[in-house]
Amino acid sequence: MKKLLSLLLLVGTIFYLPNAAAQQSQDFGEYVVHYNALNTNLIPPAVAQGYNIKRSPNRALLNITILKKVMDTPGTPVKAGVTASGTNLTGQRRDIEIRQITDQEGAIYYIGELPVHNMETYNFLVQVAVDGEDEPMMVKFRQQFYTE
Repeated sequence: MKKLLSLLLLVGTIFYLPNAAAQQSQDFGEYVVHYNALNTNLIPPAVAQGYNIKRSPNRALLNITILKKVMDTPGTPVKAGVTASGTNLTGQRRDIEIRQITDQEGAIYYIGELPVHNMETYNFLVQVAVDGEDEPMMVKFRQQFYTE
């Protein structure tokens, strides 16, 4: 129960902080990919500790969720192979190690961390490969981080 509460706090922090991380999504026919990035110091300490996330204003968390569209529901979580990279405006590319978190209710999240500096902007490239689908889904987005 404690772990479920921690996960709910993590999800709430990631998806509902209005100015910290704008919720974004991209539609791919049968699937919707939700994505965002935020400074890890915005995550409550207990949640960060529970999921081995290093809290720091100089670290960012990338969060990806894939939902299969199901009529009259918010969608069904889908397992996928997820890879991600971020390139800052000086051309420095960072591959982001992604790990899967699955809660007791069946929600699936893919998260990864990377170092950031004040006012640094990253162009993210996320590739999502759902089992049984021929083509991977590609998501590109830009995020600026503030550490001060």
